[in-house]
Amino acid sequence: MAVIPGSSTGGGPTHFRNTAAMINAAAPNFEAAHYQGIMAIYATPLSARNVQLGPDGPKVVDFVRCSYLGLDNHPDIVAGAIKAVQDSGTLHWSCARTRLNFGILGELEDNLSDLFRARVLTFTTVLAANMSALPLLASGHLTGGHKPLVVFDRLAHATLAHHKAAVAAETGVETIRHNDLTALEALCRSHKTVAYVCDGAYSMGGGAPIAELRMLQQKYGLFLYIDDAHGISILGENGAGFARSVFNEIGERTIVAASLGKGFGASGGILMLGSAAQELLFRRFAIAHAFSASMNTAAIGAAKASARIHRTKELVDRQGALRRNLELLDRLLPSHVMTKELPIRTIRLGDELLSVAAARELLQLGFYTSAIFFPTVPRGEAGLRICLTASHTERQITELAAAISRMKEEFRQTTV
Repeated sequence: MAVIPGSSTGGGPTHFRNTAAMINAAAPNFEAAHYQGIMAIYATPLSARNVQLGPDGPKVVDFVRCSYLGLDNHPDIVAGAIKAVQDSGTLHWSCARTRLNFGILGELEDNLSDLFRARVLTFTTVLAANMSALPLLASGHLTGGHKPLVVFDRLAHATLAHHKAAVAAETGVETIRHNDLTALEALCRSHKTVAYVCDGAYSMGGGAPIAELRMLQQKYGLFLYIDDAHGISILGENGAGFARSVFNEIGERTIVAASLGKGFGASGGILMLGSAAQELLFRRFAIAHAFSASMNTAAIGAAKASARIHRTKELVDRQGALRRNLELLDRLLPSHVMTKELPIRTIRLGDELLSVAAARELLQLGFYTSAIFFPTVPRGEAGLRICLTASHTERQITELAAAISRMKEEFRQTTV
């Protein structure tokens, strides 16, 4: 998600939000996308990666959903959700987590803590997890009582960037260019305590330089807050994820946020913490923990079932299938984002209306892809996003690549 760079030394939250300007700039793009019928589509899931548009509409191949391992329709996960609701006799408790919790939720958090070798707290969404964590990070209670300068990557996801104003009300905030390690190191040198907020796997493709960030952490004590919603499950032992690729132990200077609803195939969000003191702080003061309810029983049951799959060879097989599909797509349709381990590809077209037209044409051909434009990406970088999964077939990938290649050539000829 593109954001407007800004800086503050505290007390200036208005520097970080201009919702009116964003709406005014982006409204024509959304208007065109809705008019062309490529946004807010209602569909019925079918087998594999197919969906049916409307009650009697066409069947199309879905390249939009982020279930990268194809677990979202796994029969064991569906059965786990049903069983948890039936066994509990309820779907939801309307109660803050500081008061009353489902017993099976405690079992799930223990299970995930063991699975990912961290202290895991669950939330209804990754948005709720980030909303809970960033004010605590700004408070200094995670950095030895020293309020850190909080540095955001320019392309940090909207569910991170949205909280800049709240963070700036407590401490200094900076925004640096995407993956700009030189700028980050300069800030580490000039400030006593620095926290860096970024994605692990970015939602528009590519990833953070995890190994280099780890080196800065070791050199300067940099605190890392990494949202790995798109990186969980697809890599690592037990699906620990992209961000954990160089962190065998989380430690007290790293927090990883992740999704249970993408590669993991269930629903909800988590925080991976490194110490008992951090866990206690979050259980008492994290806003979505203290003032909102927990995951419902269906989500808990689904997550427990997925955790079981994550401990089996099936996870390894699905990770391998995803890698092979990515290799095929990259061979047929090279893109400017070629991080081979990560499952998101973007085809840059530049013009917003051209990206909408391209998505519309692909939908008519039987492929649903995402048209991306400002504010999801910076101006001038509009295009298509493809989310590949382990469940896509070779034929589906080959036909999509051929369709996009033909379309790009047609667009090129009309603009010459």
